Amino acid sequence: MSEQTRERGPEPAAGDGRRVVVVGAGMAGVQTAVALREQGYTGALTLIGAEPHQPYDRPPLSKAVLLGTAEGSAFDVDFEALGITLRLGCEALGVRPGAHLLDTSEGPVPYDALVLATGAEPVRLPGTDGVPGVHLLRTLDDAERLRPVLARRHGIVVVGAGWIGAEFATAAREAGCAVTVVEAADRPLADALPAEVAAPMTSWYADAGAALRTHARVERVEPADRGEPLRVVLDDGTRLPADAVVVGIGARPSAAWLAGSGIALGAHGEVLADDRLRTSVPDVHAVGDCASFPSARYGERLLVHHWDNALQGPRTVAADIVGAPAGEAPAAYDPVPYFWSEQFGRFVQYAGHHTDADPVLWRGDPGGPAWTACWLREGRLVALLAVGRPRDLAQGRRLIQAGTVLDPVLLADPARPLKAATA
Repeated sequence: MSEQTRERGPEPAAGDGRRVVVVGAGMAGVQTAVALREQGYTGALTLIGAEPHQPYDRPPLSKAVLLGTAEGSAFDVDFEALGITLRLGCEALGVRPGAHLLDTSEGPVPYDALVLATGAEPVRLPGTDGVPGVHLLRTLDDAERLRPVLARRHGIVVVGAGWIGAEFATAAREAGCAVTVVEAADRPLADALPAEVAAPMTSWYADAGAALRTHARVERVEPADRGEPLRVVLDDGTRLPADAVVVGIGARPSAAWLAGSGIALGAHGEVLADDRLRTSVPDVHAVGDCASFPSARYGERLLVHHWDNALQGPRTVAADIVGAPAGEAPAAYDPVPYFWSEQFGRFVQYAGHHTDADPVLWRGDPGGPAWTACWLREGRLVALLAVGRPRDLAQGRRLIQAGTVLDPVLLADPARPLKAATA
């Protein structure tokens, strides 16, 4: 790899004399670097990314890039003008907090403040590493490898009916591929939604011409051999032939490289951050998919693997590094989580956070094209899932933020604006 590819931008002026290093060149990392400049940080600023590509946004990978309607999704950021040094194709290997050093594949990098924004990495299907025709969808390179598969309208088996599995199946059906989705649980989105809310989504697969097999656990994937295609073998002995297999069974925080650093990790392998997104060691912050944070609103620690969290958190990190103006108390990071998904011609949006104990209230017919599921706790809206009802989502997000008490009878009327359902 050339020096020009690895590192771009001038060495910034010393400014306030500090050196901030951001690890991870996805949304969270890029937005942290931009927010630091916007909030007045004038010192040296380095953004380190493991991939060789110009920093890019991930959501288009499962749609526009995959279908060939866009060549890429590079961020529209002038790094040179902002005095941000890019070091691309550079892998972070460890942190030595006592020495204020980040160890990388290109040697140690000194820092005064370090921001961990390494995101999450997909969970791999055991036994499939190196098997030709088995794919993940997380990076630009992954999307580029999958694009010709869709272009040739191959038969595809998707393992996992979560958000990424549904989005990929949607794109594959749009491309004209034969698609079978296998899910170990009894329904799609089993880890995210209760059965009564996920149940209406089951029919979306058949409506789009995709086969959905639930209670289907993959035992192994047999490589193509002697003219025979790949075969996905289920635990009941069923063999599903495929030209390609796409695995979408979840993601885990990309933080294992921090083992031994003294930076505290949580039960899911994520970096434990406080309400200012500071880690357990001085001068190190963590933001985005790799970190969890305590939510006063929900009374628990949240690990949010969604784009909006990677967009919002960097402002808190930048403010903590730069320092609040005199007389102003620093604001805690406690957002209303939000994400969206495009599935089989439907626009699905979710805001908030619910638990199994929170009752569900419906707005509209879940068998129809547009409906909303609302979760209430002590009369207050804590989360909602809106299908084809973007106004419900926008209004509901504000009601969650405000903690407004709602009237369940008024809330259940889909003809009434959600904001008019106050008690």
